[in-house]
Amino acid sequence: MDIQQLKQDLPSTPSFVFDADIIISALNRISALCAFSGGKFLYSIKSLPLSAVLQLAKPYVHGFSVSSLFEAQLADTLLAGEGSIHLTTPGIRPQEITQLTGLCSHISCNSLPQLQQLLSNNPAETSVGLRINPQYSVTDDARYDPCRPYTKLGVSMTALADADKRLLSQIKGLHFHTVYSAETYVPLRRNVEKLRSLIKTHELQLNWLNFGGGYLYDQISDKNQFTQLVQTLKQEFNLDIYIEPGNAVVGKAGYLVVSVLDVFQSDGKTVAILDTSINHHPEVFEYQKAPILQEHDPSGSYPVLLAGSTCLAGDLFGEYLLPASVRIGDRLTFAQVGAYTLVKANRFNGYNLPDIYWHLSGQTTCIKRYSYEDYRRQWVVDDEQ
Repeated sequence: MDIQQLKQDLPSTPSFVFDADIIISALNRISALCAFSGGKFLYSIKSLPLSAVLQLAKPYVHGFSVSSLFEAQLADTLLAGEGSIHLTTPGIRPQEITQLTGLCSHISCNSLPQLQQLLSNNPAETSVGLRINPQYSVTDDARYDPCRPYTKLGVSMTALADADKRLLSQIKGLHFHTVYSAETYVPLRRNVEKLRSLIKTHELQLNWLNFGGGYLYDQISDKNQFTQLVQTLKQEFNLDIYIEPGNAVVGKAGYLVVSVLDVFQSDGKTVAILDTSINHHPEVFEYQKAPILQEHDPSGSYPVLLAGSTCLAGDLFGEYLLPASVRIGDRLTFAQVGAYTLVKANRFNGYNLPDIYWHLSGQTTCIKRYSYEDYRRQWVVDDEQ
């Protein structure tokens, strides 16, 4: 996709643009990895639930990974019976159990109490498993670490040592997720060794194992480690092996095209106000990370602090170097914002959500545009309309 041409052609900003060709390329690579190894590919809806993405992914995947009733309902609508739906979440609401077990082919319980609750209400057709915390951390940032101390995610290996053997005998699978944007399979290999020991110690009779997400499956060059792990587990325990990437599928495919509304000096720095905000990319504020800017030039002579247009003092994207001084009306592009942006975006201060564009085979089409009526429906009480 020609970003410079795209910036000129878009009728308005801010706009999210998703490059379907990049998504297809990632789907092809991950699908080929699974086909070669014997694994099964689930797309993790939470990264980007856009129906255009789900329709595009459908021919490549064995199903979808979900984390809530709404996601399960969306997956069911898009799959129409042509794939499996796998759920894991820390919070299953009692009133939703019947619906969830009717929609989901697999449910990985997050705790032993949740497992007991589900088994007491679960019809036979849902395969119930358990999310495990292997207690092996590989990230220095606790905000990203599912295995952090006092984690809410999964049952620790320590807790399993004292678990009711009769309860564990009823599970059909194990799920684990311990990394974030991992570019090596070393953590996976170590976690599998822990789970192999667990399966043998508890004499578990399992049908499946879910490696979770967090690995950039399409970008890790050494495919042999993954293939060997999958094939060894399948031979040793006769298991189906699932992976559920999200960021690896859509992360690089998203762009946020914005315009400069104002430029001024503040304490000796140039500040540019954009027609977007960090509320369209909340992880900028959540994790204090500067997104990739296409126009950034490490050798540029014009530093500029890019700021959002809301009244939040911390509505800042970061400081970047540009090859020329920024002017009102200039268009800029944040790249690799395909995952966990649109799904978290909000209308703080009443600023509208960006338009959504779909780029496929050289054609860019607006597929969704929000209006004041969408904002009004969100906030006006029904009997006031």
